Amino acid sequence: MTNGIYRKRLADMRSLMKQKKLDAIIIPPSDPHLGEYVPDHWRVIRWLTGFTGSAGNVVITRTFAGLWTDSRYFIQAEEQLEGSGFELVRLKIPHTPEHIDWLGGKARKGWKIGVDGRLISVGTMRYLESSLKPAGVKIDLRTDLVTPLWKDRPPLPSEEAFELDVKYSGQDRSEKLDRVRKVLAGMKADYQLLTASDDIMWLLNLRGNDVKFCPLVLSYAVVSLDQVIFFADEDKIPGKLRASLDRDGVVLLPYDTVSSVLSHLEEGSGLLLSPSTTPASLYRAVSRKVKIIEDLSIPTRMKAVKNDTELDNLRKVMIQDGVVLTRFFHWLEKTLGQEEITELSAAAKIDGMRSELEGCTGPSFSTIAAFNAHAALPHYSPDPSTDARLEKKGIFLLDSGGQYFGGTTDTTRTVALGKADAGMRSDFTLALKGTIGLAMARFPRGTKGYQLDILARKPLWDNYMNYGHGTGHGVGSFLNVHEGPQTIGTGATGDMKTSIEPGMVTSDEPAFYRPGLYGFRTENLLVCREEKETEYGSFLGFETVTLCHIDPELIDVSLLDESELEWLNGYHSRVYESLHEHLEPELRDWLRKKTRPLA
Repeated sequence: MTNGIYRKRLADMRSLMKQKKLDAIIIPPSDPHLGEYVPDHWRVIRWLTGFTGSAGNVVITRTFAGLWTDSRYFIQAEEQLEGSGFELVRLKIPHTPEHIDWLGGKARKGWKIGVDGRLISVGTMRYLESSLKPAGVKIDLRTDLVTPLWKDRPPLPSEEAFELDVKYSGQDRSEKLDRVRKVLAGMKADYQLLTASDDIMWLLNLRGNDVKFCPLVLSYAVVSLDQVIFFADEDKIPGKLRASLDRDGVVLLPYDTVSSVLSHLEEGSGLLLSPSTTPASLYRAVSRKVKIIEDLSIPTRMKAVKNDTELDNLRKVMIQDGVVLTRFFHWLEKTLGQEEITELSAAAKIDGMRSELEGCTGPSFSTIAAFNAHAALPHYSPDPSTDARLEKKGIFLLDSGGQYFGGTTDTTRTVALGKADAGMRSDFTLALKGTIGLAMARFPRGTKGYQLDILARKPLWDNYMNYGHGTGHGVGSFLNVHEGPQTIGTGATGDMKTSIEPGMVTSDEPAFYRPGLYGFRTENLLVCREEKETEYGSFLGFETVTLCHIDPELIDVSLLDESELEWLNGYHSRVYESLHEHLEPELRDWLRKKTRPLA
């Protein structure tokens, strides 16, 4: 498809804007559930501009059309937008305002700006209003110019949902509902609106296939003290599942009736909702006679703390995943130079290996397979236009994961494809020290993620080095690979409110990047656990549950202190002991060499 088609779509969009008397429109990258991954039906920016990245906002005025995105996608966006009529606006560089701030500087009194209120949160709506209304700008939240123009739009997903067995969830639906209702009553709320599909899946012990990489059913729910109204496409809920839901007081209503139900809640009742995950359109649908209570979703907090069953299943899954990763890196080392391997074929290889495993439903995100300079792009994803051929020199970074009934995995390893020089080994080891430092952390209960972040960055900071992304994100249990509310990061990238609690699963992924040359990242998943009670309080720590060797070719042992070396050797011993019995002799011998003690 030539970019001429995108110029035509832009022209058609402007024609509709003129008809609707709109001076500008905003097109977010989201769907009505504001999730990270969206079905093809909602990939409006890709249809309109040709840009295939997952992050970006589009603003169209009568004289300008731009895509705002970050450094992950600069190269990709430049290529894909060429000749489309859309300009790339580079975020996170000096003097570049966010798209709303940019509009605030361009808009004039009397302007009318349109956005689809289904696709922005309450928080974003308020920021729009505070930024633009003082300048005399009108905001129309009912703007949908896409539907009339996108004639061959993919339909919404239609696959059936299924119930997650309690042997994986660890708690049945009625128990979870009781827990939520106790908290709801304590907040003096009569209802809670759930808009994030992963919250609903966790609460109702359901899973589906509506969203790539995430086992979700696109749905809403209103939880009261005596029932749950579950808004979903009725064709997705087979009769047996419907009967199971009915027994637990879950009433199924059509997906598109949620606004109507919200508009008819009893006068004086209290409705709990999260402004960061609730679409503005649903917020506006709530009767003004209802008291709105704003706070984080109750299931969001609860599902972050995994129960013993979920954690035991995750440990088993990590053995499966570790075996696959071992097989992949052995294959890579043995095959490279014998046949052509590219970033795309390497990604397909690891995805294919996981797909053969019992209980694996597919990748948990788009696999990052990055050779040399591409590894310096933290969220690089190969496509035919960027696909690089691997060679026996430099480095290769693989960031991949799987969705299993027993849990969700996310592991990054960087390996040398040839002889690593001293500079590479130093860069890699300084980042690895951060991974180890966080893994060894001991901290009092109540500690926040941003307070732990320094442990991951200090080895780099000591050498005047840094990385520009967060250090850790929560991970779901056969749910979203990026899950809140906990994060580990600086004040700019980490959650300032949520404590790291026992049972939380969080990634540990310090990194270092030299643009144009290479990037290093070693990512493991950590389970927070109770460590020791002292006169100074209750202390917590981490269990590293990921099982995959760290390439010894890239490690400069001289940069590790005694405790770091002890941790690394102990970790490698555990990797070998956990995996070797699942490997044939050749792989077993290979892994033994990769995990030998370093002195």
